[in-house]
Amino acid sequence: MAISRRLALQGLGGGALGAAGSLCGWSVWAQSPTTAGASGAALNAAGPGTAAFLPEDLAHAEALRERALADDLAWRLVEGLCTEVGPRPAGSEADARAVAWALAQGRRLGFDAVRADPVPLRVWQRGPSQAELTAPHRRRLVMVALGNSAATPSEGLEAELAVYPDFESLRADASGRAKGRIVFIDQKMERTVDGSGYGAAVRARTQGPLEAARKGAVALVIRSIGTDRDRVAHTGAMSLDPAVPAIPAAALSAPDADVLARLHAAGQSLRLRLLVQAVSGVEALTHNVIAEVRGSELPEEIVLIGAHLDSWDVGQGALDDGAGVAIVMAAAQQMLALSRRPRRTVRVVLFGNEENGFDGARDYGTRYAGVRHQLVGESDFGAGRVWRLRSRFNPAALPAVAAMAAVLGPLGVQAGDNNGNPGPDAALLVRRHRWPGIELSQDGTNYFDVHHTDNDTLDRIDPAALRQNVACWAAVAWLAAQSRVSFA
Repeated sequence: MAISRRLALQGLGGGALGAAGSLCGWSVWAQSPTTAGASGAALNAAGPGTAAFLPEDLAHAEALRERALADDLAWRLVEGLCTEVGPRPAGSEADARAVAWALAQGRRLGFDAVRADPVPLRVWQRGPSQAELTAPHRRRLVMVALGNSAATPSEGLEAELAVYPDFESLRADASGRAKGRIVFIDQKMERTVDGSGYGAAVRARTQGPLEAARKGAVALVIRSIGTDRDRVAHTGAMSLDPAVPAIPAAALSAPDADVLARLHAAGQSLRLRLLVQAVSGVEALTHNVIAEVRGSELPEEIVLIGAHLDSWDVGQGALDDGAGVAIVMAAAQQMLALSRRPRRTVRVVLFGNEENGFDGARDYGTRYAGVRHQLVGESDFGAGRVWRLRSRFNPAALPAVAAMAAVLGPLGVQAGDNNGNPGPDAALLVRRHRWPGIELSQDGTNYFDVHHTDNDTLDRIDPAALRQNVACWAAVAWLAAQSRVSFA
């Protein structure tokens, strides 16, 4: 899950980055004029959705739900991706292996059409990095460079720290204190079930380097944008602006950030030595992997359920977003297993380079702009249980959402509003093409403990919660494909 520098520059988040984090699904984003304002109560009152679905459609959705709850396909898929491939930054050799793995799995599972659409891109590549406090005493700090960081000189750089409690205090500072110094933003993230704490804190990472550079800083370090207390650092993309020279930027583990904060609070003058080696703008190739269950009556209309195949170059990419890859592949495969064709085509899309560019989503939107999409949605928030269903439909289609929520009710899912965010890549498509979107809200209470870290590993996934996710996506995708009404 990432916020792209390109989206920031294009204003797709609303302003330079809008409500930061909105494109990752964890904060409110600009409403479409055709879908704004419906409340969860209105959805619950919308009725059983009999105009949208035949009784046999609803019964089959329930059968898919129950089958998925007893099937461990998603676990086997994510286990294979983490074990056979591991971390897979876009454009890397591991990314190519992930694409080959996904194609092989799609064919093995019997999808009707399996292909990889090539996506050329330019990538940022990480080199060695380290940080050391040099005054008032020496201490090695646990850090990780941020995506798109500029490199330091080969010998590193050393400077006094200018400390700010959060991004807003840096932006408001007109004193010149940051000039010639390394800026340290001590922004803390709040733990929340819906991940909204991420949106409130992530501008320190995405916009902090730009703001520090504008104020003449030589580099920037931040408290990692995460909710854990482990001595591990969280990477992620920083935004770029062609008018502002990039500076070296890195994130510190929470315990190391605490050390700096305590020393600063005690009135100590702090100096930091930073080494970051990295290369930007490397020509590369990634792919969107597509697998389809062909529709029986309206095959030219698409129900898109997606995830992103790439990951950062840390951990195993298990929660971000190996779990999503496994969930949507397994959900679509349930339809093949029960041998009843959906009316519309259900298309699984595994997007390339979500983490640092959204190149895959942009390529998909361009390539398939003229194709009618009944629905787009994405699983990209780990493997926590789904607890809410939110839509982004034409209000006339809201009775269908109520019917979907009723099918998911036994899984502990409640109806939400019509201002849903369908996931990062899917959100870009919804914004650009006005395609209807769906959000299956997952419990993200612990997601940001491991997000973009070495701790994003397979053991963090609960197989039972993974099955519940598959059951939700299988039922929703089926009903979207069967609906007698358009969601647009």
